[in-house]
Amino acid sequence: MYYWTNELWRLGYLVGGLGLLGWVLGEPGWGLAVGLGLFLFIHLRHLRELYVWLTYHPGREPPVGSGVWGDLFDRLYKYQKSQRLTQQRLRDVIRRVQESSEAMRDSVVMLDSRGDLEWWNSAAERMLGLQTRHDRGQHITNLLRSPRFVDYFNARDYREPLTLPSPLRDDLILQFQITLYGDDERLVMARDITRLHRLEQMRRDFVANVSHELRTPLTVLSGYLETYAALTEDMPEEQLPPRWQRGLTQMQEQTTRMQNLVNDLLLLSRLETDHRLEQESRVDVAALLEQVAADTRALSEAGHVVRIETDTHRGLAGIEQELHSALSNLAFNAVRYTPPESTITLRWRPWRDGAALEVEDNGEGIDPVHIPRLTERFYRVDQGRSKATGGTGLGLAIVKHVLLRHDAQLEIVSQPGKGALFRCVFPAARLYLPEAGETPNAMRSTSD
Repeated sequence: MYYWTNELWRLGYLVGGLGLLGWVLGEPGWGLAVGLGLFLFIHLRHLRELYVWLTYHPGREPPVGSGVWGDLFDRLYKYQKSQRLTQQRLRDVIRRVQESSEAMRDSVVMLDSRGDLEWWNSAAERMLGLQTRHDRGQHITNLLRSPRFVDYFNARDYREPLTLPSPLRDDLILQFQITLYGDDERLVMARDITRLHRLEQMRRDFVANVSHELRTPLTVLSGYLETYAALTEDMPEEQLPPRWQRGLTQMQEQTTRMQNLVNDLLLLSRLETDHRLEQESRVDVAALLEQVAADTRALSEAGHVVRIETDTHRGLAGIEQELHSALSNLAFNAVRYTPPESTITLRWRPWRDGAALEVEDNGEGIDPVHIPRLTERFYRVDQGRSKATGGTGLGLAIVKHVLLRHDAQLEIVSQPGKGALFRCVFPAARLYLPEAGETPNAMRSTSD
């Protein structure tokens, strides 16, 4: 405000002085015109100096100006200097980020909001085959054309990483992780997990081979034990001493337990390694629930009440044998880990956009601290009680892999003293409506 007031006084002095001079000379109008023209000339000259400075010599010292122009030149110079410092700091930060990214062994790719390539490090060139000359500005899916990656990229659900072979080499296994940042931009990171993948494959092969090799000696051992047990029953006079009889019974129990463990290991190994679903068919969920309920009642020796609730007539597309195995594991766990005469409910009902198979009990429940680890192999909430019930510790791991093969998820809801609910959530794409001639799932509730 001070400078504008000062500038008005300068205008007044200049115009007034020349106007007075013109009045003395008998031409007051010309005096005023010359004063205004001179004032305008001074401002136009300063404006030209400002234009030349900013256009051709922005790095030099500002021109010398008087009045408001001098202050304007000084302020622009200070602002320009601070901007240069800020830009230099940003360039240093970007340079350090790029240098650190270049030092990484993982691929780093920056995408804009449309998914076009903006920048990547040298590891991305080695792992993904990106070329600076040709690929900048290309859409990521034009270069990584795997249908699984395209679906993963478009789904925008990046909570879990994606494992794929490199587009350059099938023997190079990469784990992709995408992060959203800024204005809907994406950061794609790819890590070489070939060694871990091979170790995991070796572990799976080892478990499968050992389990397969154990089946034959266990079958032979079980057969001889059954023969000896039958002989002692048929010929009382040849009864074994009580100590030997007790040992024979324990050997039979442990052999049966090992056979169950081997069978579960083989099933889990097949689920992990076989990615083809060639035997998919339309599964009558109501009939499946009836079969599992019958097996559950046969397993229970403590008077458990098994109920069936069907709240939708839609069927489920999948492999019936695998779905039966998953649901049986959940129901059998409910029998093993709930008190006598507890109620177990098998339920098929709509859930969100799809439907859910549920196994619910009113037993002792599970502490929420254990829930995230329940699907791990051999994880047991109570080691002593789990071994006493005859479980192998692989049931929920089998359930998890069966659901993954059917595009489903396992949700566990439980509190101590409030029972447990295991919910298998299937997407709408897995459901179907019975056609003419097919028997729909009856909407009913039964118990026994």
